[in-house]
Amino acid sequence: IMGNESTRDAIVDAAFYLSSQRIGALMTIEKHNTLDQFADRAIMMHSNISKELIINIFIPNTPLHDGAVIIRGDEILCAGAYFILSEKEVEDKTMGSRHRAALGISEVTDALTIIVSEETGDVSIAVEGILLKMNDKEKLMEYLSMFMR
Repeated sequence: IMGNESTRDAIVDAAFYLSSQRIGALMTIEKHNTLDQFADRAIMMHSNISKELIINIFIPNTPLHDGAVIIRGDEILCAGAYFILSEKEVEDKTMGSRHRAALGISEVTDALTIIVSEETGDVSIAVEGILLKMNDKEKLMEYLSMFMR
């Protein structure tokens, strides 16, 4: 079962707060393909989703800030998850390993990943092997609503 409206609100609000602070983040939302193989090597959380918890996870120089959180339904399954990096040539030089990891997981699963760039503060999503910039909350909310049906 996919996340409800308050889950989507928390994810979007956290993404744009992190963006405003130039704090890098990676949030992967599971769909039909299980992400257990990645979660198993991460820090298990099984936590309710809140904007505050998501922000707290990505604060730099804290134990969980590296890697991705994996969201399953209305919970944060784990934090500090690592994915296989995409081999795709990325034209945009501001895109580092976070973007490549997000692209990588989108190439091998049906998950959607939200990336916040610490260099630019840009919010993007990776889904089905493509990267899309999200310049405002409404656009991200629209994609999440379509994805999390």
